Amino acid sequence: MGLPWLISLLLLGPWQSPGSAVPLQGQYSSPVGQFWHVTDLHLDSTYQLADDHTKVCASSKGENASSPGIFGDYMCDSPYQLILSAFKYMKDIRQPASFMIWTGDSPPHVPVQELSTKTVIEVIANMTATIREHFPDLQVFPALGNHDYWPQDQLPVADSDIYSAVADLWRPWLTDEAITTLRKGGYYSQIYKSTSSANPLRIISLNTVLYYGPNKVTLNMTDPGNQLEWLEDTLECSRQKMEMVYIIAHVPVGYLPFTENITAVRTHFNERLVKLFRKYSNIIAGQFYGHTHRDSIMVLLDEQGNPVNSLFVAPAVTPIRSVKETDSNNPGFRLYQYKPDDYSLLDIWQYYLNLTEANIKKEPHWKLEYLMTKAYDIDDLRPGHLYDLSKKFTDSHSQQFAMYYKHFLVSFDDHVGCNKQCKINQLCAIQCLDETSYVGCINRGVL
Repeated sequence: MGLPWLISLLLLGPWQSPGSAVPLQGQYSSPVGQFWHVTDLHLDSTYQLADDHTKVCASSKGENASSPGIFGDYMCDSPYQLILSAFKYMKDIRQPASFMIWTGDSPPHVPVQELSTKTVIEVIANMTATIREHFPDLQVFPALGNHDYWPQDQLPVADSDIYSAVADLWRPWLTDEAITTLRKGGYYSQIYKSTSSANPLRIISLNTVLYYGPNKVTLNMTDPGNQLEWLEDTLECSRQKMEMVYIIAHVPVGYLPFTENITAVRTHFNERLVKLFRKYSNIIAGQFYGHTHRDSIMVLLDEQGNPVNSLFVAPAVTPIRSVKETDSNNPGFRLYQYKPDDYSLLDIWQYYLNLTEANIKKEPHWKLEYLMTKAYDIDDLRPGHLYDLSKKFTDSHSQQFAMYYKHFLVSFDDHVGCNKQCKINQLCAIQCLDETSYVGCINRGVL
């Protein structure tokens, strides 16, 4: 496959200035930390502008591209120019970021015979090199996605060529201890060494694809790769050392918000993860996922119904949808703001690209889609505030929920609505992460 990013860098033309849609550090009375979150890049190196719209990209699987342009099409995964434009914008706005989290899925959605272990490794290497090219001095914490393997979804519980390859590729970012478990099972933990806080933050990068339904390798296993045992040991150690923790992974916990009664991971593993996260909620300052391509929140409640954790699913850079879907997402990435003393989350600056507009103008005008505290009139992103917000969503004429659903699709179409059952599915997914509370929520109808 090679590394087309080297060529593409030479082909870039002048792009619009990032403008003033950047966080202002002075809006808080105390110091503020920031970190980037990118996910689901899904590079399709076959993307090309062709008269025959069935030949625009392999990821459309022979279907007609809808309206292809330089920066992509809603029926296709990301052309390299789209991915480059995202990282270029992030670099150009010169935000002082502490680190970046990158929650997986670099290869495209193509039939299994069109990829191989070699090509998957090459795509991940390409995306790793692209990030390092734009952010040579930034600490990056990656997580593996279900497409970061061949065959897709079948991530194993022991050493593999791909685990070994990513361990080598990501060595500049990770410690020897992190590399050891990454090479063995695709997961790791590492302390973020802050220059502005004496308080430690541990990043735990989980391989939740081990619990993913389509993964036949782990079927009938009780603890694939001994990750659950390792996770509890790691969290207990962090509690004793008074470390705060961020959980990052590709496939999220909880229930999928765009359907009914389907967990993102296998239900029994979801129950075990929720139980663990409840147990250690006092040290988990945030959870961050990808995979769904949509923008959503969840609030973990304890057994008494009290909000104890904030969870965020970031939207994808890829705009792809299947031929059966009527909705898609515009490309997006985000910047989080946090308090350095306890790593509690203050805000999200969500950026997006109107893909249709970018293709018409032949330039990628990335812009701020929303600032979360301002969009929803909340003080910060702590669990109590997010839970109160989700309660306001239940109003039958909630303008805040209408805005939330628009953001769910990354401003894909202002005219797309969410009917009563759609809204029930969304609200139950936000508030109910375990089976008992979710089933009760669906049965009650919440509205």
